[in-house]
Amino acid sequence: MGMGWDGMGWDEGAASTGWWMPASVGRRLVRRSARVHDVRMTDSEAVVSVRDLRKTYGAFVALDGVSFDIQRGETFALLGPNGAGKSTTIEILEGYRDRTSGDASVLGVDPHRGGIPWKARLGIVLQNTGEQGDVTVKEQLTAFASYYPNPRNVDQVIESVGLAEKSKTLIKRLSGGQRRRVDVALGIIGRPELLFLDEPTTGFDPEARHQFWDLIRSLKAEGTTILLTTHYLDEAAQLGDRAGIIAGGKLIEIGKIDEIGGADARIPIVRWTDSTGPQERRTNEPGAVVAELMKSGTEPKDLEVVRPGLEDVYLQLVAANDVKKDDKELAR
Repeated sequence: MGMGWDGMGWDEGAASTGWWMPASVGRRLVRRSARVHDVRMTDSEAVVSVRDLRKTYGAFVALDGVSFDIQRGETFALLGPNGAGKSTTIEILEGYRDRTSGDASVLGVDPHRGGIPWKARLGIVLQNTGEQGDVTVKEQLTAFASYYPNPRNVDQVIESVGLAEKSKTLIKRLSGGQRRRVDVALGIIGRPELLFLDEPTTGFDPEARHQFWDLIRSLKAEGTTILLTTHYLDEAAQLGDRAGIIAGGKLIEIGKIDEIGGADARIPIVRWTDSTGPQERRTNEPGAVVAELMKSGTEPKDLEVVRPGLEDVYLQLVAANDVKKDDKELAR
């Protein structure tokens, strides 16, 4: 869910509602609002900068030399299969988890040393939903909005995540997907400079997902920098400016959404079925191949022309990485 931090812990009275509510963050933000944005970078500097990031647990290597930058106002999609190291990377950048080695900078600060003013500049939507609460959606959002110097309008945020009709409903009575929307709302209510979105649309129906995409585009238009992880490759393609793909703890590819994987990975594929079974041909002239196939006067069965998108390229890269790992194992 959207969260704030307090070095002394969380407010116990708020915790009794079933939700963590950082009351001390609110109090300190009032006193420190003039200093919340005291660390500024020029537009040419990276909002997130990672160099040779490593995280090990004993002999297990979760992250192995990951490096990338995210520029101000950019939406960067960090992609990879389960267990690849995405969540570990995100948690290090959020300040939740220590790194074993390497350098990391988020909004000009080492996340391991980021204090409350730094954390107030972040918006975080965790992968898992928060606990059920004995407060309504609007009450929860109103409470969190009070902790920030320049929050978004509560009713507008509730509407933007598709919960206008549930505004007065107790959070504990919402479905899992609806509670997920509350998490998203809590993550953006403070008008963050950098927004972490970890699988944000899990449990959303198709209409809600498209509404959420519009919301993210509006945040981007305002200049918000966004780090997104998602298993929906169409979501990454719709929202991302660039993507990085992690597999086996390594960053195996990085680039613009429509360029990642290189030109060869984007070559169209003609597929059809003949008497010997399924056929396919990768070619820069798919029309010519189709014309050749049509010379018989009958359209081949299952004829289609596929122009690889992000999902196709992603699957190729991850599969190739698995093959390389298998080759290394055999070589031992």
